[in-house]
Amino acid sequence: MPHEIDIKRAQAFARQVFGFYTGGIVSLLIHIGYKHGLFDAAAKGPATSAELAARAGLNERYVREWLGSLTTAGIFTHDAATGAFALPPEHAICLTGDNRLNVAPVSGFIPHLGKVVPQVMEAMRDGGGVPYSEFRPEFTELMDDAWRRIYDDALLGGFLPRVAGLTARLEAGARVADIGCGTGHAVNLMARAYPRSTFVGYEIAEDAIARARAEADAMGLANARFEVLDVTRLPAEPKLDVIFAFDTIHDQAHPAAVLKRAHDALAPDGLFVMVDVKGTSDVREDVKNPFAPFYYGVSLMHCMTVSLAEGGAGLGTMWGEKVARRMLAEAGFPGVEVIDAPRPQNVIYSARP
Repeated sequence: MPHEIDIKRAQAFARQVFGFYTGGIVSLLIHIGYKHGLFDAAAKGPATSAELAARAGLNERYVREWLGSLTTAGIFTHDAATGAFALPPEHAICLTGDNRLNVAPVSGFIPHLGKVVPQVMEAMRDGGGVPYSEFRPEFTELMDDAWRRIYDDALLGGFLPRVAGLTARLEAGARVADIGCGTGHAVNLMARAYPRSTFVGYEIAEDAIARARAEADAMGLANARFEVLDVTRLPAEPKLDVIFAFDTIHDQAHPAAVLKRAHDALAPDGLFVMVDVKGTSDVREDVKNPFAPFYYGVSLMHCMTVSLAEGGAGLGTMWGEKVARRMLAEAGFPGVEVIDAPRPQNVIYSARP
């Protein structure tokens, strides 16, 4: 007997789905506004579409249509009497500035990942994946833009102090590596803050390493260096006191090998600090996580597929705490402490060999 359809429930779900589509369009418009400086211009005060276009140096007709979408989406307010559009300060702080509350840079992942949809669809049918080379150099810029403010705002005063004994070790002088360092901003910030320690950043992307070296030179750092390296070949000697892995292990083609190399490269009293996406390793639990749909989607479109493209494990962004604990134990870390990060999307794993 066919199941009887609850029409009201179906209609509610259709509205929910259309909400997803609306969010996709609005995300693209946030990206456009961010790249064109429209939010910075709007944060200066209420303006008509013509005034805002003049501030940003853009065409008024396009700005007017852009405002129409973002006003009806609830991002801007509109004064019918004056014709002015306003960006509330609580919205402006999330779309402008150098603090980690500025989430506008994340919007760039939407059009970027959209470019690989046909290749992901092929991989879903035929297996394999989309290689990392297909995402570069744009992905390097996106990751730098998304994480730079987080590091500036929360690395030294948020992430590091939450790991017991870590800042004291860095202050005293330690040999430190960051595996999968990207553009090296975290390394450079730590090298400047802890001059007694020496830092090396390893990354497979040559363009990212070039940016890391340029920033280190600009900051006048003598205790930071960077190397292009597949971190499955991380040197076992000389031994390291601290190894960091910021948002990188789940992307690896061979994450188990990377964790084992990290273990073997540490001194007996060394420390492995891994910052990753907060997950449970169980989709039934992840439904409680408001960030889960985004990260599962990013995983499908990037993190998982770049691993599978290399014949790798395809852990995925939401590999989660249970899998992470197991893999760390298998790599030789008998005890793992899981620590809340300064931002709810992440978690910190502190492990000793």
